[in-house]
This record gives sequence, structure tokens and C-alpha cells, in this order.
Amino acid sequence: MPFINDRLEDQALREALTPTATASEPSPSASSPGESRLGASRFLFDPEAVSAVLRQRIRGQPDALTQIDRELTRVKADIGEPDRPLAVFLLAGPTGVGKTETVRALAEVLHGKADAFCRVDMNTLAQDHYTAAITGAPPGYVGSKEGHSLIDEEAMRGSFSRPGVVLFDELEKAGPEVLRSLLGVLDTGRLRLTSGQKQLDFRNSLIFMTSNLGAADLARHLNRWQTGWRRFWPRSEPAQQAALRQRVERALDRGLDPEFLNRIDNVLIYYPLPPEARPGVVAELLVQFNRRLRSKGWQLQVSRALMSRVERKGFDARFGARALKRQFRQQVEVPVAQFLLERPESHTDIAEPKAPPHAESELRQMYCDWQHGRVICRQVWARKREYVK
Repeated sequence: MPFINDRLEDQALREALTPTATASEPSPSASSPGESRLGASRFLFDPEAVSAVLRQRIRGQPDALTQIDRELTRVKADIGEPDRPLAVFLLAGPTGVGKTETVRALAEVLHGKADAFCRVDMNTLAQDHYTAAITGAPPGYVGSKEGHSLIDEEAMRGSFSRPGVVLFDELEKAGPEVLRSLLGVLDTGRLRLTSGQKQLDFRNSLIFMTSNLGAADLARHLNRWQTGWRRFWPRSEPAQQAALRQRVERALDRGLDPEFLNRIDNVLIYYPLPPEARPGVVAELLVQFNRRLRSKGWQLQVSRALMSRVERKGFDARFGARALKRQFRQQVEVPVAQFLLERPESHTDIAEPKAPPHAESELRQMYCDWQHGRVICRQVWARKREYVK
């Protein structure tokens, strides 16, 4: 009987989300930088610490991050509607502006790993019959009894002290029936599989959806702006953002049903990266690259001249941070790879990997600079005065 099944599953969820049932959870005396014991809340994360991490990783989107901060504060207080997801966000805007990276950063600060979230690529569900990939096969079809779904239940559900994180990526590329199958998730936080034998519970989840609706229109206008047609574009930044928001909102209204949009708590507009965001994006790319180099026993220092070159040649308002990332790969990662492979000991390091050094002082220092029309990398024995860490 569905009613009895619902009651049993609700009871199972309540038991799963009690402190006594989460043996893997850390003790109250142990906390990480993203945790807080302030206030009476079952959630351990500190909204201010989460906000600081997001602002370090995501550049040029203060309005969107402020709205996320507010929702996380409400979630932390645990005063939301009990029969809905903790929060539902739609992140809309052009490509390469940090929509998916926001979810990765949030999952990393909440769960310690950047991939600790349930991701469903909606571009693989373009046909209506792919609804079964989410809701499971109907009774009588192969796989109906197993109750298989693309939803990663462990990442979706989270735990008593940490919310689950779910991402439906590139929402507009899914078929209409696939989107309709999510209405119950956004409204009541539940998804009953078509077989009727199982129900997925999203009430302990932060749900994010991304969309590029309106991105093609924005790209055309940004291309005209970059090629000198500035007289057709508002001069002030607030006016530019208002014009972009209007275009994205019109595209969302055309591309998504009203009943779907009405179930979303927050529609966050991600704007094209402004020029002043370039240094922060490139600096974060260097930080991430140094984390990978650490396993090889190296730390990279980059001259300001080379960093400025990456920022200048990689900036394209149409493609955002991905254009900067491509330029960083060409200007920094490729020369570093050539430097490492030309060293005799590098082959030994690859064949017989060693444990990475624990202290920063144990790392060998590499310095890369832009000189005489090319990138020069060399080992140094002291830190340069002018470098970016």
C-alpha cells in the first residue's frame, strides 16, 4: 500500500538523520574550518566560512553569492518547510562564469571533496523516454524491480549534520517530460519511482540547476560590444547587468514552463566575468595547479609578467573563465610539463612515486617567467621577490 510505504520510508529517513545513527559523523569536539558549533542547529557548517570559500573560488558574481549566503543561513537555522528540499536554486547565465564551479566549491567545503555531490547531466536526457533514467523503469519493463535511477542517493541525502548537494546540469537540454518528472522533487522533496516500490527523499538536499538559456543571445551582444559596437550597449555596469538580467529572464520564461519556474526558490543570474575578475581567476588556477604539483615535490612561482600575459590573452567575455583556463594551460602548464620531463630525475619520480612532502620548505621551487617572447622555467633556490604564489 503506498500510504504505508510512505510512512515506513519517512520513519526510516528520520532514523537515518538522527545523531545516534550517524557513526561516521565527527564528534562535536572535532571541527573543520567550514564547521561551526554556534547556535542550536543540527548542521555543523558555518555559513560565514562557506561564504569565504565561495568568494575565493568564484569571481565576479557577488549578487549570486549573496543570495546563496542568505539561503545557507536559513538552512543552518533549520527553520525551513519540513516537506520541501532545503533550498532550490536555478543558476542561469552564459558559459564559463562559475555556475557549476559554485556547486563544486560548496560540496568541497561541506563534505571535504569537490565531487561529493549528486550530478545529473541533463543533456543526456534530451528525449522524453529518458524520464525512466530518473524515475526508474515502469512495472513490467526490464529493471523495474531493481529501482535503478541516475540519482546518487548517498550524495543526495547527505547526513544529519551535512546537507546533500544535487546538481541538475544544463537543465534546458532535457526533454519536457524529464523536467515534469522533477516537479514533485521541487515541490514536496520526494520522487516516487515508477515501479511504486521506492521513493527518493530530497528533503535534506540543496538542489541546484544550471541553465545556459539566453547565452547565445548574450554572446552575440557581447561580441558586438567587444568589436566596437559599444554605442548600442549601456555604459554603466548596473545598467549593463540589468540589460543582461532582462535577456536571461525572458529566455527562461520562453524555455521553461511557469509551473516549473514557480517551484524554484532562487533564480541566480551569473553575469559575464568583468575585467577586474581576471587576476583572481588566474590566481585560483595557479593555486589548483600547485596542489597537483605538490605530489611531484614541486612548488611553482610565476612572474607577474607571465600572469599578466595569461590574463590579457585569455580574456574573452563570451567564454569567461574557460578561456582563461585554456590560456593558462598553454602559457604555464605546458612549459612546466616540458621542464619536468627534461630533467633526468623526473623519469625516476614517475616510475617510483614518492610520498609528497609534508612541509612547504621540503618542496623544490620552480620559477616561470615571460622572457624574449617565450616562457622560461627553471629551478630556483630561493623565492623571487616578484612572483605570484
